Parts: sequence; C-alpha cells; structure tokens
Amino acid sequence: MFASLSDRITASFKGLRGKGRLTPEDVSATISEIRRALLDADVALPAVRAFTARVRERAEGADLSQALNPGQQIIKIVHEELVEILGGESRELAFAKNPPTVIMLAGLQGAGKTTLAGKLAHWLKGQGHTPILVAADLQRPNAVTQLQIVGERAGVPVWAPEPGNGVGDPVAVARSGLENAKVRQHDVVIVDTAGRLGVDADMMDQAIRIRDAVQPDEILFVLDAMIGQDAVNTSIAFRDGVGFTGVVLTKLDGDARGGAALSVRTVTGQPVLFASTGEGLTEFERFHADRMAGRILDMGDMLTLIEQAERAFDQEEAEKVAAKMVAGDLTLDDFLSQLQQLRKMGSMKKMLGMLPGMAQAREQLENFDEREVDRIEAIVRSMTPAERANVKILNGSRRSRIAKGSGTTVTEVNGLVQRFEQAQIMMRQMGAGGGPGGLGRMPGGGKKAKGRMGQQPQQKRGKSGNPAKRARQEIEMRQREAEAPQAGTPSGSVFGAPQQPADFDPAAFQSDLDKYLKR
Repeated sequence: MFASLSDRITASFKGLRGKGRLTPEDVSATISEIRRALLDADVALPAVRAFTARVRERAEGADLSQALNPGQQIIKIVHEELVEILGGESRELAFAKNPPTVIMLAGLQGAGKTTLAGKLAHWLKGQGHTPILVAADLQRPNAVTQLQIVGERAGVPVWAPEPGNGVGDPVAVARSGLENAKVRQHDVVIVDTAGRLGVDADMMDQAIRIRDAVQPDEILFVLDAMIGQDAVNTSIAFRDGVGFTGVVLTKLDGDARGGAALSVRTVTGQPVLFASTGEGLTEFERFHADRMAGRILDMGDMLTLIEQAERAFDQEEAEKVAAKMVAGDLTLDDFLSQLQQLRKMGSMKKMLGMLPGMAQAREQLENFDEREVDRIEAIVRSMTPAERANVKILNGSRRSRIAKGSGTTVTEVNGLVQRFEQAQIMMRQMGAGGGPGGLGRMPGGGKKAKGRMGQQPQQKRGKSGNPAKRARQEIEMRQREAEAPQAGTPSGSVFGAPQQPADFDPAAFQSDLDKYLKR
C-alpha cells in the first residue's frame, strides 16, 4: 500500500547525499518533495501541514549530531515525525478489572467489521483469553450467518439469538450477549454492530444505544485504509457521534495510497491499535507506529518478522535442524519441515517485503510467484524417504518419476537438487571452517580450494635444486618415515614444526651439507 509513498520519500533524500552541510534551500527542496508525496498519497491536508512544519522546524533549528551526516539527520527527523503522526508509542487494549471486557466495533458497511471481529477473537484466544462474539448487526443481509462462519473458523462461540436480515432488536441482542458471557465466564465480549454505506442519523443512534446498553471498555473504529480523503470525514463523524478509543485499519494489503493511516491519528487524536493485512484469520497484527514508519522509509520491519517466526516455528525442531546444519547432515525431510513452518508465517512476498532495502527490488518482489513454494513442496513430497535422506541416489529414471509425480519437469527437479547440494556443501564448509575463515576451502573460494570438500589438499613437493635445501628435505623425509609407524604419536611440536628424531646427529648433518656445498 505504501509503495508509491515510500519511493517518493526515499527519492527526496537522494539530493542530500554527500553534502557536508545543509542549506535552507536544501531543506526547503526536500520538504517540498515530501509534501507532494504525502498529498499524492491522500494524506489529509491538516496532517501534511503539521508534519512538514515540524520537520522544517527541527531540520533548521536542531543541533546536528556529529555521528550523522546532514542527509542522515534529515532521514532521522522524518522517521521520528512519521512515528509521531502514525500514533507514537503503541498502546495495549484496556481490559476491565472485573471481567468480561467489552469491545464494541463500529464503522461503515464494507470496512470489514465482521471479518475483523473473527480475527480479533482469534488473536485474543491466542493471548490466553476466552472471547465470545455477539451478532448485533441485524441490518445487513446474512451478516449474522457470516459472523457464525467466521466464529467457527476462529474456534470462538457466537451469540446470535436473532436471524438478522432486518429482524430483531440489536440493542437487546447486545445486552443479552453480555449477560450470557457473564454466565458462561467469557472474559472478553466482542460486539459486531451494523454499518451503513454512509454516515446517517439512524446508524449513529443505534450505535449510541448499543454503547449505552453494554458500556464497552474499548470502542474500536474500523476504518478502510483504501478510502483516502473520505477517512477524515468518516472518522470525525464517528468521533463526534459515538466516540471511539482506538482505530483498526483494514485492507492494508491493498494497492491504494494509504493516506488514511497517516491521517486518522492527527484528525481524531486516537491511536491505531491493530492492522488487518489480508483475508486470513492470522493476517492480523498489532499496529506499531515505529515499525510502519520503518517500512515507509525502506528500513524494513525485522521485529514483526521475528515475532511471526517465534509464533510459527517449533523451537525444539529448529534447534535440531540447526545442529544438523552445522554437522552438514541436513536432509530434504528437514528442509520440507522448515518450509512448512515458514509457510505458517504467511505470504512469502510479505515477509520478503519486511526486509530492509527491499524497495530497490520491488519489481522482482512483485513478480515473485508464491506457487514456486508449492512446486518445491510437491517435488520433495514425490520422493521416497530414501531419496529425501540421500539425494545422491537420484538417477535419471528416479528424477523422471519425481517430475511426473509432482507435475513439474526434470529440469525443475534437477535445479532443486542442485541448489540443495550446494547448500549442503556450504553448510559443511561453514561448519568445518568456522564461518568466513573457511571460505578458502569452498569451491571457487581460492587457489587452495582443490581436493575433496573439507580436506586440506595434499601438496607434492619435488626435490629442490638448491643442495642445502635438498639435504634438509631428505632429512625431513627420513624423519617422517621413522615417525609414521608410531600411531597416536604427535607429528609435530606445539608450534607445528617437525620434531627432531631421537638419533639426530648435528655433526653428520653438517658433513652432508659440506659435501653438497663442495659440488
């Protein structure tokens, strides 16, 4: 969603690189570019004015750090002001001292309230709570049925005494849902309310009556992040009518310009608490202003990526695989297990987009085919256990069978096997060489990279043309031959130099040396 805004803002910093100091003209030109980028992204005009005024004030009047050049200082200021405009410090949900905690959802029809109710319930369940959904949207056709389906997918009960479709009293449903939650000892009640295509008096009156009936601890305003400038009018109407304590942004995975996310905090004064990034129940996350600002400025969002990995990956299994990687014993079964855990984290494209600097490879990222992961999994699953354990046994007929079984080509099978073998070689080299220091033994890593993997190449030494040196070589050779039969005996001193034999005679050595020198 923020791709265009991110490109425009980061491009505005290019003219600052390499400058020893910033002139007022440099600051004005950069801020003008940022202003145009924000306005093109449908950010509300009051938010744009407040943001650019603050950036200008800090850029022109602040004492610049000695550790950063002027260009880096501007980026730092813009990042900090983006964090502020997006909401500053993250706030937790306000839970009631005496359960149940009541959370009321409000917003326009089509913003995604019903789907969001299921996502929020699923997230709270994962946090150890026992939520229940209350179907108080009796206006929209099949809204009650949709909530029941979403609740079943989330594994959360739904209170729906009325069929909806214009039948029933939503205020009575909300009140009875709260009483039912107390009886069944649910600690969180999520009330889904009706919306309209536009803000009207009937909608506000109904929402106010539901609010007064259940006395919610949190009123979350569900805002479609794709509606642009209209987000300002809608959020102001709900703030002045029903009132709300936090905002949830939906459809952040869309291709709109994302101005709503940058406007709502400045316009309403209430923070964004959650963000919905897709259709799946798990595509829902806490909204962190600093992380979102990092994404916009192409700094990545490693903390969110790490949190998703911690939830998806089995720690014990990951430790076993890590040990196998160090030993160079990783098999395709281990690879398949890690691939399945990786897929639990969600879209590969989204995960790659959280890495720093990915804006420079956005075109390649957009062209990334998620089905490639399916093809890889199909190829591995078409192998027998013995083939997964040892890819060396894969001959031509086996590869042809695997290709037919997975619906791919032999070329794709060969490519996967080749990449896996290269990965095995690299892991063994890293394990044997202790990281970058072992690169000299990697294929193509240097002149010493000959011979079998992980072994030092045997160097054959010819006889030197220098008589003194040749005499020394012959003595060393006799010494090695004398020591070779003694198993378990160290072949050198602590410094790696050959030890002298017990019967070494310096006088005899000098005599041999004089003989060669007289030639």
